[in-house]
Amino acid sequence: MLCGGTSAARPATEETQKIADEVKSQIEEKEGKTFDVFTAVEFKTQVVAGTNYFIKVHVGNDEFVHLRVFRSLPHENKPLSLHSYQSSKTKHDELAFF
Repeated sequence: MLCGGTSAARPATEETQKIADEVKSQIEEKEGKTFDVFTAVEFKTQVVAGTNYFIKVHVGNDEFVHLRVFRSLPHENKPLSLHSYQSSKTKHDELAFF
């Protein structure tokens, strides 16, 4: 693990899907629409004072969004937060730091 750098992209796990599901309503509110499909497909992590998750999510048809979700350190007891996101992505767009 490289402190401050992002990990290599890995296939999404059950935990990754739970993280995506937890911030789904936040992105739906920002985008002004509801996603019938919201499936995490891959992710990267970045260790900071907590963890940033960069998650590629399939949202239907050939559309994808990239999420940046922050998980604070356990002792801070804060909820996950959608830091930022990128829409209009494709399956082949690289999941990169943003």
